[in-house]
Amino acid sequence: MSGSEAREEAKEMEQQAQEPQREPVAPAVEEMTIESVMAIVAHPDDAEFSSAGTLARFAREGKRVYIVVCTAGNKGTPDPDMQGEDLAAMREREQLGASSELGITETIFLRNPDGELYPTLEFRKQLVEQIRRYRPDVVITHDPWRPYALHPDHRAVGITVADAVYPTARDAIYFHDHYEAGLMPWKVGEIWFYGAEKPDHYVDISETFAHKISALKQHDSQVGRSTELETRMRERAVEVGKEGNLPMAEAFKVVKLRR
Repeated sequence: MSGSEAREEAKEMEQQAQEPQREPVAPAVEEMTIESVMAIVAHPDDAEFSSAGTLARFAREGKRVYIVVCTAGNKGTPDPDMQGEDLAAMREREQLGASSELGITETIFLRNPDGELYPTLEFRKQLVEQIRRYRPDVVITHDPWRPYALHPDHRAVGITVADAVYPTARDAIYFHDHYEAGLMPWKVGEIWFYGAEKPDHYVDISETFAHKISALKQHDSQVGRSTELETRMRERAVEVGKEGNLPMAEAFKVVKLRR
């Protein structure tokens, strides 16, 4: 290379170095279309305490919204003289009343014994059946990795939902007998875990908070004696809202899945 060529090349390199560097443009992420939402919870009232404002909002937007209650809630009482079957029937009626307040499309009761859930393959099969039958885009459930304070049924439901969504409901060979019932494999788009230590998604429930309270009040056997229910729930919704720069909110940790 001649001296003049070398000088020209050096000059060109200097000009390039002085030009502002452009940040690489990330490809646009296409938002998932949500048509159907399923909350899978351990007990009657779990959906109302955790995500009723969000479920009511989805229902108002015209989405299909389902609640799957995994246990009969037949031990949730301080009264030792209460019969389990009577309590289960009462709590089921309360859940149906709450679901009506929220505009839920359908409520499904699996009626497993309260306090006896484990992340077994048989329990996973129950949940896969509901996922394949109702084909939700979003599944809302307990965060099983929340540290320290968690009901054992909540942990069992959360971890089994995660296993049911991925890979079990998606993959065709799991539970092949579902084909006989016309239940085809289904890919859920997102899991929303509530009660997470570090949520990353906040839903504004300021317009559906009243529905949340009305739904909770249907659970008379659980909160019927509370005179401060609305105050406590409002304080909590405002507190969570501040985290997400919203007036009132419910919070979730969202796990996105390939579809």
